[in-house]
Amino acid sequence: MTTTKIRVTLGAITVLGSLLFGTSAQAGEIRVRRERQQQRIAQGVASGQLTAREAARLEGGEARLNGEIRAMRRANGGPLGPGERAMVNRQQDRLSARIYREKHDGERRR
Repeated sequence: MTTTKIRVTLGAITVLGSLLFGTSAQAGEIRVRRERQQQRIAQGVASGQLTAREAARLEGGEARLNGEIRAMRRANGGPLGPGERAMVNRQQDRLSARIYREKHDGERRR
């Protein structure tokens, strides 16, 4: 192989690798955040900060978001695009704020 062919091949492998690993890292961030929010809800129930009704509403919001993410991935044939990731991030921000508000609203499990 000539030097030019080797450089082109290595460049293509590098670009392809960064694309593949970049999307998996971003998908991993969504997954990790979703798991962390689930833990926050579970902790709120265990400590009595969340009532059963509050936890059910929060879980429902989480389930809806997860369904939307699955539908977007199915429509794209895999990874989310930058706009979709931004939208998911905003929705996760809103859900996180709801978890905080519900945990600190003073309602206690009886």
